[in-house]
Amino acid sequence: MKVLTDTILSKSAFSADIDVPIEKIDIADWLFNLAEAEYQRCCPPDHIATATTHTDDGRLMSINVEMIGTGLVVQHYVAEEATPTYCRMNSISDVFTANGRTQVNVIWELKAESIEGGRTRYTNAVTAHPTDAFMDFIAAHGISYEDAAKARQDAGGDHNSRETPLFAASIGRRALANDKMAA
Repeated sequence: MKVLTDTILSKSAFSADIDVPIEKIDIADWLFNLAEAEYQRCCPPDHIATATTHTDDGRLMSINVEMIGTGLVVQHYVAEEATPTYCRMNSISDVFTANGRTQVNVIWELKAESIEGGRTRYTNAVTAHPTDAFMDFIAAHGISYEDAAKARQDAGGDHNSRETPLFAASIGRRALANDKMAA
């Protein structure tokens, strides 16, 4: 499968502040230890399931199942970088629609930066690229790329805007819980 990395299907980024200093934040720890019920609380009713596994060559992977707009999406996020303040995850995601199944490439970036007052700003950025399978899929169903991109942008942006503050709150709770366990 070929990913069309020079073409953006959708892109959104939202931020939310966490009342925890950046030194206590560990996004990678949160992401790869996220309980399913907590994941579901981070974007109800869209978030369905999550799990952590590894690729055949040992890289960390987060599997997320969620509804984005009218599509059921199974994401296979492989960690390209996973640190306390930055994770870059790359997925060839399966999208199940009323017209059938296709695939898109999704880059998910989770970032933390220190802000005044001993607080942290969390940014949740999601960029989707079409694959050749996606382009074939929309052509077979008579959907223009512009219409597909608009639908994905609208649905993805809405989803990201709702999950970002809930992710930030969850990351903050994990940081405080870890801090209490360390004390």
